[in-house]
Amino acid sequence: MSEPFPSSICVFCGARFGNNPRARDLAAKFGEMLAKRRITLIYGGGGVGLMGVLANAALSAGARVVGVIPQFLLQREAGHPKLSQTLVVDTMHERKRQMFERADAFVVLPGGIGTLEEFFEVLSWRTLGLHAKPIVILDIEGYWAPLAALLHGVVDGGFAAPTHLDHVAFVKSLDDVLPTLASMPRVNGAQKELDRL
Repeated sequence: MSEPFPSSICVFCGARFGNNPRARDLAAKFGEMLAKRRITLIYGGGGVGLMGVLANAALSAGARVVGVIPQFLLQREAGHPKLSQTLVVDTMHERKRQMFERADAFVVLPGGIGTLEEFFEVLSWRTLGLHAKPIVILDIEGYWAPLAALLHGVVDGGFAAPTHLDHVAFVKSLDDVLPTLASMPRVNGAQKELDRL
């Protein structure tokens, strides 16, 4: 029996639109989907790129949207001016901590270096047993295929256990995101094995 959908989802995605127009469309549709399911959107607080598209769509459809943004980005006019709640923090580290604490699950849309950094931090914490929140990556037309290959390469190279791949799910359809989140196990795995000298 699957778990209910999370009540809040943290979404990591780009502050740029990217080259594939479908990414922009799916970000908007995902925001609308969150509103329809009455799921709170937690994100980086930006009003630019896919972040802005996602937030605008969620807000327009009636969702509660919480943005967490560092002061220096707010000063660059990159913040969204009309969120349900905006939390202004001092550092990027604090931003990630606040987003993590407020979310029941994580979804990764297309993005750049910052999106990767956010994803790897929550995945790393998951492998260390610091949380059991599900992580889903929406792979639009193979954008994240190199990331999936990299993760498998790390396992094949002996630097991660095969079970660590169970902590993140790649889906190709927007319709699969919420059911996949709901079906993923919410228990901490075995203690991470270390190669001791």
